[in-house]
Amino acid sequence: MKEIQIVDVSLREQAACNGSSLSFKEKIEVARQLDKLNVDAIETAPIVNGKNDIVFLHTLAPLMTRCILACPVGLDPELLPETWEALRAAKRPRLNVVAPVSTVQMEYRFHKKPPVVLEMIRAQVKACRELCEDVELTLHDATRAEVEFLAQAIRAGIECGAGIITVCDTAGVMLPEESSRFITALTEAVPELANVKLSFEYSNSLHMAAACIFASVNTGFSQIKTACSGMNEPSLRSIAHVFRAKGDALGVSCNLNMTVLEKSCDQIRQILSGSAMQDECVEPDAAASASGEISFTLSNSDSREAVAEAVRQMGYDLDESALDSVYESVQRIVRKKTEAVGPKELEAIIGTVSFQVPATYALKSFVITSGNEITSYAHVILERNGVEVKGFSTGDGPIDAAFLAIEEILDHHFELDDFQIQSVTGGTAAMGSTIVKLRYENKVYSGKGISTDVIGAGIRAFIDAVNKICYEAGVK
Repeated sequence: MKEIQIVDVSLREQAACNGSSLSFKEKIEVARQLDKLNVDAIETAPIVNGKNDIVFLHTLAPLMTRCILACPVGLDPELLPETWEALRAAKRPRLNVVAPVSTVQMEYRFHKKPPVVLEMIRAQVKACRELCEDVELTLHDATRAEVEFLAQAIRAGIECGAGIITVCDTAGVMLPEESSRFITALTEAVPELANVKLSFEYSNSLHMAAACIFASVNTGFSQIKTACSGMNEPSLRSIAHVFRAKGDALGVSCNLNMTVLEKSCDQIRQILSGSAMQDECVEPDAAASASGEISFTLSNSDSREAVAEAVRQMGYDLDESALDSVYESVQRIVRKKTEAVGPKELEAIIGTVSFQVPATYALKSFVITSGNEITSYAHVILERNGVEVKGFSTGDGPIDAAFLAIEEILDHHFELDDFQIQSVTGGTAAMGSTIVKLRYENKVYSGKGISTDVIGAGIRAFIDAVNKICYEAGVK
């Protein structure tokens, strides 16, 4: 009986389709339900939202005691250290190097020639293998790649330490008989695949992913990727039903816990679709955590212990230094708001202020004058090593003036790579979250700030990015 390992990618696909639509608690609950289902591995989204994604992985890692916790790292070497730092606490961590291999994806989406991509694959797989024993190489759009180059990419991954090779039918163009022929031809063209685990990821755009899997199940692969979300991946529930009904006849099995299949899949789908969990058979504490319905408010009179308890209610495990930073930020926010801080705002604060680099510069105060008939002017005071330093500048709007004032203090100009503002909560006392990305020596440093004042949030995000540059690049 051949055992097929099941990797669930619901969290990865949900993030790709809807960004950060799930709360921290909802993502944790999805992972816990998948662990109950006994999937062999859970694949999360790559780190794209900075601290929020890092905090999530950092918290989830020690909770996954049985299944593998995998995280994509792509080909960017700069993403690898922070991904591994967040993942390394897992009992069974896996780093997944994702690379394009079709001409369309390499040249028109990734803007790289095949020889360059091949060298990037070698370098990234080798770097991952030095950190982690379990390394996967995922080849996007493999079914439309040139056969010779696909074989070269697979050999490169195996030579550099990848123990799993995943080939993807990203476009979803294969029929069942084509899938079987493709895998058979691939294993014949690359005999080295016999020494590693071959994995296949099918797109379900033609609604034939499950048929492709079981038409090819005895041709060489031993791992498949599914999702409870029913997005563009084969449905975990459907795959499980086929294993249960036809596994013996096909000579294959899986480790899924069939006794909790229906309940866990329903619960996960409700979380991913945003539905309230009203099923009477769901335990009250599980339903509350899955729906994210945690109720508390933090005011100016609340103690550090009260803030720490609220942080624990939301599922975060922060050290004392991070709790101090969160408490100070909560106090600053509630002094400016006419309303108390709730769960959604606290989650934004945690993602912004925890796990920061040591602060070279801290914001003391700022004064902005702006209007449609006057030139915007900014006066910013920062603190460095206990000494106040001041900057003055005019600019094209209040944000530009404030950033130029900070650059005057630093006596250095940084290229602004990106600037984003979004509301964390609604209403007239809404708290704003700002992301600033600064480019220094061909590397982008991302900073995040929160405030009831969007200009203040922008200034704090700029300083956060500057502190990272000071810490990582040694800029004074």
